[in-house]
Amino acid sequence: MKLPSAPDWLAYLAVAAALAVVAVAPWKGPHRRAPARSQMLAPSSLFDPAVWVSAPPPGPGAGTAFSVSPRGVWLTARHVVENCPRAAILTGPGHGVVARVRLTPGRETAILYTEGGAPALPIAAAGDLRRGERAFHPGFPRNRPGEAASELRRRANLFVRGPWFRAEPVLIFAELDRQPALRGALAGLSGAPVLDSAGRVLGVTVAEAPRRRRIYATTPSSLAAALQEAGVTSAADAGEAVDRSDYGLVADALRARLSVAEVVCLAR
Repeated sequence: MKLPSAPDWLAYLAVAAALAVVAVAPWKGPHRRAPARSQMLAPSSLFDPAVWVSAPPPGPGAGTAFSVSPRGVWLTARHVVENCPRAAILTGPGHGVVARVRLTPGRETAILYTEGGAPALPIAAAGDLRRGERAFHPGFPRNRPGEAASELRRRANLFVRGPWFRAEPVLIFAELDRQPALRGALAGLSGAPVLDSAGRVLGVTVAEAPRRRRIYATTPSSLAAALQEAGVTSAADAGEAVDRSDYGLVADALRARLSVAEVVCLAR
């Protein structure tokens, strides 16, 4: 690629200076520019920031799953069940049903199949995502009921180190608060649904950065691909409206009817 001549550079600098003045000058017109949090997210790109995580070591573990079909089809995060010889959906203290595991090719999600199911969560229709959108993550952090509230910040590319290298576009959410007031990492929230303010699933919670209070989740397109892989048609029912004043109560109701359940990896 050939660099432009000196006169061209001067012209480019003049334009850049003018744009800089416009960027810092106060807006005095009748219509103010929308705040950054209301701006739509651009489509996923290879130029989105990279987020590197390490796959957990093989062994028994636990996480969250949610129902996408009352016939016994569930979604969770891939790493929760990736190395499980068997998994189970817990239906109560010391009780559960065995789940057959199917990993979605090249994605950070996994499908679970059980005999009998629970009411399915509705899936958000494909549409534009906006910065600042509220989201809610009901699940089982640290093996007990809990949930987090967050807001959508931007897109990223998630790279997973491990026996098998994987990469997938994700959404970055900034954690706003949590119930109960747990400290540190939210281990066990992996696999939780990401609910919008209408109670519909946007994606699957797959990772977090505790120090930065960031939560990473799959995109709606990845969710749609997982549902297609599972042979499930998106639930068309409306969800239950949720906001920061009642998201703990909504989460409790979802867990009570097992639409959101704890999933454990069985050693044998």
